[in-house]
Amino acid sequence: MEDKVLGRNPVLEAIRSGRTIDKILVKKGRYEGSIVPIIKKAKEAGLIVQEVDKAKLDALSEGENHQGIIAYVSEYRYAEVGDILRRAAEKNEPPFVIICDKITDPHNLGAILRTANCVGAHGLIIPKRGSALLGAAAVKSSAGAAEYTPVAKVTNIASTIDSLKKEGLWIAAADMDGELMYEADLTGALGIVIGSEGGGISRLVKEKCDFIVSAPMSGEINSLNASVAAGVVMYEAVRQRMNADGARRHIQK
Repeated sequence: MEDKVLGRNPVLEAIRSGRTIDKILVKKGRYEGSIVPIIKKAKEAGLIVQEVDKAKLDALSEGENHQGIIAYVSEYRYAEVGDILRRAAEKNEPPFVIICDKITDPHNLGAILRTANCVGAHGLIIPKRGSALLGAAAVKSSAGAAEYTPVAKVTNIASTIDSLKKEGLWIAAADMDGELMYEADLTGALGIVIGSEGGGISRLVKEKCDFIVSAPMSGEINSLNASVAAGVVMYEAVRQRMNADGARRHIQK
């Protein structure tokens, strides 16, 4: 089976990562801007590049912004949780994993994956059922991160959390009812759970978590979009981890 990758940066990263690409469709007409080096790189890689009418790209993208280019790629290959932990071990880093508890909007899933890649998380975990998957919309929103940050699809999030805890990870739930994230310890081997857009983190999954953290809220609205909340907590974890790493290096000197 094949998937579609839409947009200039996602297609470019698919080419760079060496993912199997059947063909690339580009809008007919004069090539301008960032699409020029993408087509050049595609042709250097020996890929098939076909010019088509904008109407065809519009139809294939099903309302998503294709930016004049669509690639037909091999179906996304999900990782195993063990692959994510091995990735951390290979980098000699404490595991840093993002767990999505039934994120249903593919744009949110892609945005979370994008931030996870930016902060250096070792992977994302999603449930097999009741969740958005890595289709065209999520990959587009990930801005190329889907080619680099592994995503594991599991049968049961709660039991997966149990397995991660046995591997030494502490699991933090991101929820508005938790302690202020600045006061929690987000260093070391860590999993951060992000809840669904409507219902948040499910009761059973929240009970499995070691602690709950929240972002400060000072305005009239007391909740954040799922991907924004994920980004805020991820970057607080990064801040703490960088400070802890700097302190360790200072002590070693």
